[in-house]
Amino acid sequence: MDTCACALELLGMLVYVGAWLCALTTTLLPQWLTMSTALLPVESYELGLWETCVVQDVGGMECRAYDSLLGLSSDLKLARILMCASLAVGMLGMLVAIPGLYLINSCKERGSFRTKRTLIIMGGVLGMISGVLCLIPVSYMAHLAVIRFFDDKIPDVVPRWEFGDALFCGWVGGFLLIVAGLLLVTSCLCSQAEPQPVLQRRYHVMSTDVSFRKRSEYV
Repeated sequence: MDTCACALELLGMLVYVGAWLCALTTTLLPQWLTMSTALLPVESYELGLWETCVVQDVGGMECRAYDSLLGLSSDLKLARILMCASLAVGMLGMLVAIPGLYLINSCKERGSFRTKRTLIIMGGVLGMISGVLCLIPVSYMAHLAVIRFFDDKIPDVVPRWEFGDALFCGWVGGFLLIVAGLLLVTSCLCSQAEPQPVLQRRYHVMSTDVSFRKRSEYV
């Protein structure tokens, strides 16, 4: 395998791990949506997938988990399911892609190059699927926040939810997961020919040289 393909593999895996950690952080953060009111300027509210928090300007923060799963809104249920699915698919993709790396000594039997390429491609495809699964709930929650923010039926005095830090972290994580998958797939496209062992190449060169000498002597 050439240096370019090996570098793409390593870069893809590094981006993969960082993007998966971003997706994990997005899932755990309570700052999916934030809201502050003019009546209580010293307090702000934060809405996450697992809990809601009240933040005070003096530095205090109190969080409370949701009482019932059945009492959750449909958008929060969907976001939970898709984010957990994104993390599971991303972890599976990393576990599949790691044995296929060129620097990992695995699959040493005959035809190992094709096996490694298959593992890398599968890991890259799973990474792109994980990125899409991460972007869907983040974008959907942002879409709902925008619709409710500009809803004319709601009076202006009523506070509205706005974008939280978790949404931006989720967009970055989902985008990087797709980039990591593309890098892994591209690394396989760059390495077209299967590398031959050193002894096999020497034997091929020697046999070619001997056959050439025999033909010269015959002539």
